[in-house]
Formats: sequence, structure tokens, C-alpha cells
Amino acid sequence: MWSRLLALALLLLPAPALAGVRETVASLAPLALVLVVDAAGNELVAQNVDEPFIPASVTKLVTAWLAMEVLGGDYRFETRFYIDDRRLLYVRGGGDPFLVSEELAALATELVAAIGKKPIAGIVLDGSYYPSDLRIPGVEDDDQPYDALNSALAVNFNTVYASRSGDTVTSAEKQTPITPLAIAEFRAHGPNGKGRISLSQDPAASLRYAGELIAAFIERAGGSVNGDISTGTAPEGLAPVYIHRQSRPLAAILVELLRNSNNYIANQVFLEIGGRRLGGPVGLQKSLQVANAMLTAQGLATDIHLEEGSGISRDSRFTARGLARVLELFAPHADLLRGHDGGMDKSGTMEGIRTLAGYADTSSHGRVRFVISLASDDGEMRFRLLRAIESEL
Repeated sequence: MWSRLLALALLLLPAPALAGVRETVASLAPLALVLVVDAAGNELVAQNVDEPFIPASVTKLVTAWLAMEVLGGDYRFETRFYIDDRRLLYVRGGGDPFLVSEELAALATELVAAIGKKPIAGIVLDGSYYPSDLRIPGVEDDDQPYDALNSALAVNFNTVYASRSGDTVTSAEKQTPITPLAIAEFRAHGPNGKGRISLSQDPAASLRYAGELIAAFIERAGGSVNGDISTGTAPEGLAPVYIHRQSRPLAAILVELLRNSNNYIANQVFLEIGGRRLGGPVGLQKSLQVANAMLTAQGLATDIHLEEGSGISRDSRFTARGLARVLELFAPHADLLRGHDGGMDKSGTMEGIRTLAGYADTSSHGRVRFVISLASDDGEMRFRLLRAIESEL
């Protein structure tokens, strides 16, 4: 009944009311793709919407919807710890995207309480939940934080935040101890001064850094590690002595993902979608299989083409109407988008591409869904178009 009344009201609305916003959009950016849809599915503005576009980071909206459907907002990533009769500590990564220093400090306290303060004979890092040859399309082998390697066991988003003066490297954050590998990586790739770099694209480096930082936090918690850090797999039949459940539920992780547009977090979450439905080890093709099946079930097989879950690949393609449909499906979780500027939208940026999509509250049409894409580097224009939509509808 409500949708029919809204549609009827739209038909009775004076034509200039809609013509005005369309003219404003066309005058601001005649080549921009702009779609605005009301709650009943009526297209209030539809400019240049027939061609697919490169979504960039608005891809994360699709990943967030998939994650809420498959994993649920209360889902928590787990990292498992085992100890054998030699006091070798095995750490099996579960793809937790938020093993940051503060989380490691709490984890180490609980772990030491579980295993006691007797020295640990060594740490064996088990990253087998992720295949060693995993590669995400669009991620390049460089030191940029947005190109951080995805891993079953990684800390601080697989990045190092440090400060270098000559050969001297120190941590740039008081909560994070500096480790030998962090020093070596920052000497090799970091700026002179403060900065954040991704670790090399060698999975062994990612695991090594996680092990060094876990060992440092164990020592801060009153334990000690006397042996080496190595890689391997936890022995079959050995029961975990401690299971760390991420303190942040998935919903909180998605808020951070959407606010900070972190590619590493996005693909950790995307990979878990496939792992959850199809079992481990995770794999990009598993997650794409799950995602494509869910999109097909919603009639979106040809409207949303994903290459990965973050938008870093330039080969993903969306249609405006397809993304508007995803926004309709994601609407119960729209508040997860609040945070960066008080609005409910997600931007996307890469060379020659600027995108923006989400929800806007209007005086005449209530909450509308919108999609904006520009083949340019004019990032501000997206928000000028959004302000016009909000003020004139």
C-alpha cells in the first residue's frame, strides 16, 4: 500500500520539481553517471546509466552486504593456539583482519594465563588457512599500504608504521614494539621519517612479522620465548589451549572497513565468505563462487561483476541499477556507513575514476539510493552532485 501511495504521489508531483534536479545534475557534470532511486524503485534521476562503470572502492558496499548475509553482524574471527609437550607454541591463523597491537596485547594476556609463564620453546606459525600462492587482482608488489598482502595470520593490516633516521628505525606508535623484521623492512622500503609501509609480497615475511610481534607481546604479558620462530602446521589431534575470538564483531569491522576504505580488510572479509560457505582453505575463486550465486539469486548476474572484494581491480564492472539494487538489499544495515562524514555513503577513487554511492535523506522523497560515477579525477564533483540531490529532492 505504501509503495503504491508513494508512486501515486510521485505522479502527482509537478514536473518542474524533478526537472530541476535533473537540470542541476546535467549542468554540473553532463558526462557523469548519476542514478537516484526512491524507496518504491522510481528513478528520480537517471543520467548516462546504461553503460557499466569501474566501481573502485564502492565495491566494498557489495562485500559488506555479502558478509552480513553469509557471516552475520555478530561473527568473530578466531585465532587458535596450541602447545605441545615440548612447550612449542603453534599459532593457527584464521584470517582475522583486525589483529592490531591493542588486540595482541589482550590476546597475549589471556594466552599467558592459559599456558603459564614457563618459557616457550619456540613459536610455529600456521598460515595454512590461506594458500601460499593467493594473489588478489589489482594488488601490486610494492610498499604501499593499500597493496598489503592478504594472509591467514597477519598483524596491523600487514603493515609497519615506523620512523627512520638514517639506519635507526623506531616504532611510530607507542602500542607497537619494534621487531627485527620491521626494522629490516623499513630500512629497505620506508621513508626517511615517519610513515607506513606494507610488508613485502612474500607470505613468509607476513608470518614472520606476526610471530615476532606475538612473541613481543607475550613477553610484555610476563611470559617468555626462548626458541626460534618458524612456520609449519599444528599437529593433528592437538587440542587448542586458547582460542582468541576477535573483540570486534563483524559489524564493527565493517564500520571501520567502510570508514577507512581498507583494501586489506575488505579482502580478508571477502575471503572469509567463501571459507565459511565452502570450507577452508580460503580461495578467491571460492568467494567469487559464493558471491556470484548470491548475486544471481537477486537477478544481478550481469549487473555486478566482481574480480575481488575491495575495488582495487580495474576489471570489476557494475551497472548503476545493479548497485542501486544492492543498496536496497543492504538498507537494513545502512547505519554501518555512518562515521567518516556523518553521511551514509561510500566513495571510490583510482586514477581517472571517482565514484560515490549510498543513501541520502531528502525532504520530498524520504531516503533515496544514489549512484554517482565520473571518469575524471575531480573528487569534489561527486559531493557537489550529492548536495544537489539532497537539497533539490
